[in-house]
Amino acid sequence: MTPDELFRELRTTLAAERLHQLVPLAPLTTFKIGGPADVLYDATSADDLASAITTAHAVGTPFFVLGLGANVLVGDRGFRGLVIRNTAAQLEFPSASAVRAESGLVMAELIRITVARGLSGLEHYVGIPSTVGGAVWQNLHFLSPAPDRDRTMFIADVVESVELLTAAGERITVDREAMRFGYDTSRLHGSGDVALAVTFRLAREDPATLQRIMQENLSWRGSRHPWLEHYPSAGSIFQKIEGVGAGRLIEQCGLKGHRIGNAQISHIHANIIINLGGATAADVRALITLAQQSVHEQFNHHLEPEIGFIGDF
Repeated sequence: MTPDELFRELRTTLAAERLHQLVPLAPLTTFKIGGPADVLYDATSADDLASAITTAHAVGTPFFVLGLGANVLVGDRGFRGLVIRNTAAQLEFPSASAVRAESGLVMAELIRITVARGLSGLEHYVGIPSTVGGAVWQNLHFLSPAPDRDRTMFIADVVESVELLTAAGERITVDREAMRFGYDTSRLHGSGDVALAVTFRLAREDPATLQRIMQENLSWRGSRHPWLEHYPSAGSIFQKIEGVGAGRLIEQCGLKGHRIGNAQISHIHANIIINLGGATAADVRALITLAQQSVHEQFNHHLEPEIGFIGDF
């Protein structure tokens, strides 16, 4: 199906003013890399998101749900099919300590609102680019630098339930256990299920204390990660290797600062590849392959990417 044919098919069901053809995806990702989507649709509510996915199934087109575009690398040839940009951001407080957020809400905004209300549990993830849906997709986590919180914090710790659209088209609500959260993973991986909204169970805390924790975490991240505003990236490229650290192995291979095209392994953190301006997905893939080969040859460890590879390369 050509982009024109797909556009005509989709606009019989979806709002035509929110359908766009041949939209470059690079500006919609934190890596600032990627070719065009055949068709892009802006889903502005959980119901709208479910309708767009159902429509994609009905017309038989591949689709991808895009949040902030973090933790993904989009191919230079773009995406053949429908990209659904999830901006569903309705927020409500069903009880004094619970918050329900649609999956397109940006975590930074959710954190700002909950901290202002004196609700603790999400402040640890300040500075990490993600939507609510992306957070549960990858079980967002952060290694706290503070002695009294010296452990990895997972978003699963504060998830009470998740509203899903299943691959079979059924809308259900599941509890935390049914989400099968793991390190960088959840039931959303490979199942075809999509998160529509998430309910978090938080705890009361003094807003001043929460502000202090956020400042500590932002300072810690700022000293160890390149700033996205200046050095676009997808965050950590490779999964954690227990007890070793993927970045440490890459650094020991002498690859910090190594550049292919306009993509570079960061001088600050060797498990992050940055876009120096105009980098291609091919540049990034070449650096990924180089890191994998070097680490395997020198240390006999296999580096497994944790980012998603989207579209045609």
